[in-house]
Amino acid sequence: YQQGGGEEKAEVARLSAFAGALAIGDLVKSTLGPKGMDKILQCNMSGGPDAGKLLVTNDGATILSKINIDNPVAKVLVDISKVQDDEVGDGTTSVVVLASELLR
Repeated sequence: YQQGGGEEKAEVARLSAFAGALAIGDLVKSTLGPKGMDKILQCNMSGGPDAGKLLVTNDGATILSKINIDNPVAKVLVDISKVQDDEVGDGTTSVVVLASELLR
């Protein structure tokens, strides 16, 4: 074992987790506000009734619910968005962008 090898792995894992959270924030950031842009999502091509269908939306909660996420920190941001939607019904994009910018 190299001295300090474990620290590099931990740092890489931490940066990878933060990168995923920042990517989620950047994904929905452009949909925010009165001049927010729409996103075109294509449903998963691996079968199912909606395979290949297109969805056009600028709702952050919808975007985040339709994408597959493996990054644990990004999943936390998606969960924050779901809780915001359940409790308040609005502000899902704002809470994700705010949280991702706090991590920056």
